[in-house]
Amino acid sequence: MSNFAVEITIICVEKTEFTLLNKIQYPEDLRKLTVDELPQLCDELRRDIIEEVAVNPGHLASSLGVAEITVALHYVYNTPEDRIVWDVGHQAYGHKILTGRRDQFCTNRKLGGIKPFPSPQESEYDTFACGHASNSVSAALGMAVAAELEGKKDRHVVAVIGDGALSGGLAFEGLNNVSSSPNDLLIILNDNNMSIDRSVGGMKQYLLNLSTNETYNAIRFKAARWMHRKGMLNEDRRKGIIRLTNAVKSAISHQQNIFEGMNIRYFGPFDGHNVKELVRILRQMKDMKGPKLLHLHTQKGHGYAPAEKDVTIWHAPGKFNPDTGERIVDNDPTKPQKYQDVFGHTLLELAKQNPKIVGVTPAMPSGCSMNIMMKEMPERTFDVGIAEGHAVTFSGGMAKDGLLPFCNIYSAFAQRAFDNIIHDVALLNLNVVFCFDRAGLVGEDGPTHHGAFDLAALRPIPNLTISSPMDEHELRRLMYTAQLPNKGPFVIRYPRGGGELQDWRCPLEEVKVGTGRKLHDGSDVAVLSIGPIGNNVTRAIQQLEEEGDKISVAHYDMRFLKPIDENILEEIGKKFKKIVTVENGARMGGLGSAVLEWMNEHGYEPKVIRLGLPDNFVEHGKVCELNKIVGLDEESIKKAIKEI
Repeated sequence: MSNFAVEITIICVEKTEFTLLNKIQYPEDLRKLTVDELPQLCDELRRDIIEEVAVNPGHLASSLGVAEITVALHYVYNTPEDRIVWDVGHQAYGHKILTGRRDQFCTNRKLGGIKPFPSPQESEYDTFACGHASNSVSAALGMAVAAELEGKKDRHVVAVIGDGALSGGLAFEGLNNVSSSPNDLLIILNDNNMSIDRSVGGMKQYLLNLSTNETYNAIRFKAARWMHRKGMLNEDRRKGIIRLTNAVKSAISHQQNIFEGMNIRYFGPFDGHNVKELVRILRQMKDMKGPKLLHLHTQKGHGYAPAEKDVTIWHAPGKFNPDTGERIVDNDPTKPQKYQDVFGHTLLELAKQNPKIVGVTPAMPSGCSMNIMMKEMPERTFDVGIAEGHAVTFSGGMAKDGLLPFCNIYSAFAQRAFDNIIHDVALLNLNVVFCFDRAGLVGEDGPTHHGAFDLAALRPIPNLTISSPMDEHELRRLMYTAQLPNKGPFVIRYPRGGGELQDWRCPLEEVKVGTGRKLHDGSDVAVLSIGPIGNNVTRAIQQLEEEGDKISVAHYDMRFLKPIDENILEEIGKKFKKIVTVENGARMGGLGSAVLEWMNEHGYEPKVIRLGLPDNFVEHGKVCELNKIVGLDEESIKKAIKEI
């Protein structure tokens, strides 16, 4: 047994003995319980999640909020034959525990352990990919239509989506298409008035104001089921009745129901924490024909007082004492600041100097530290909700009329705004600063969250300046440079977590666009890096020297992928026959590819080794572990330098 396997075994030894939960390995065991036992099971499931996440950090509050929904779904539906499609996946810990993974749950998010989000590669109960928001309705609709076309009349499909994810454009595209094809899809709207930070926008307010009489719903339930049994409710009549009831309801409530405006029958809102009532409702709706939406009110962090009080912090709280709720926080003052905090403080500093600067974030003000500026300048900061494409185009509109947006999006989520970056910003050469947080390997959140593709995807786009700072000082200088007049669309990418410097403050100075810098002189091998991964190169070269290795290594921090520093490339082309490129991004299409292209086009023929992320999705684990796997740690860099 490997050391890793031993470690996992030791971590997983202790388990709290629960009266009901210990009897459940799979949903078929759950279905043997009585309905009256389900509230106790929910309490035990919630406690199990708390105890697990307390020692092995992950996403807590979301899963606590859907304990009853999770239990009710697996109790009523014949999973995995019936399909449950989760949105985002933050809330799926209870689902994993109830579907054969309780004994392995202590390995959640660890290298070689179970995945941080639902994945069909891990379990047949995980029906679709999770990680990014707003895809559940579209995916579930596809499954519902597939069941219809393949004659699987007994298969039920349920999409579970939160109010935050519902603000995403893809969710609305799915809703708009739901009634266009025959299907019996059930959409469960988990409405907790939260995403990670508090939900924003018109949909949030709409859901807050939406009130539907439960008696009315009960009567309609019974009437619909009676008509269906009598054979009186064909498709045309169903749609006609929906239109009639919509009109009646609108007259009574003085508002149009947006869902029923799309010919999706609406039921609710109901209490999402009353598991017995949920079972009753789901059983009634199970065989109801046509698309339906069940609106449930829940509380994020429900059942655990600390998480109920501060759901943003307890979304992913780190380690904590499960009994007291005291968080175990590393407050070591000698540790460098997180890159996101350096961004947040620097943005506020720049905004005080430049009245044109505004901040834009899609639902991540605390995650990207734009809340620092938001606190002092709320009128100049905009949280647009889970809507990355809109964030980019919104920024483009402001830039078109004279403002200077700093649009901060996690690198992996910015993939959703690729077209918007091209069409709505780059095409018009607008002054928008894109700050891509969580670039490169992010660690335990895994392949859905690694910022692997931004460099390669963005490099072909005209008018873009693409940069990555090697440390916090460089981040500040690049941010200052980007807000100077007429810089056009400017990308700054940086990683998750802590930086390199204890003192991150430095004067704000311009960096000439398209220039790199030589950090270490040498004559045998040239190493070109971009971004903070260059610090691994610096340490690798230092180790080689300390080990007495005679290889003379030059190190260049390229700083800009586009425009790339051609003066440096010409110097290297003339002087070196051996080149190593290092980047924390996809090896195909990034820095290494750019260097090879330039060398070929200018008649140089060096041997080039490209270090970067491979042509596969990198698993989850600590960044240091993943760097070793993909060959970006110091030892791998030393090896490449020696072997080239």
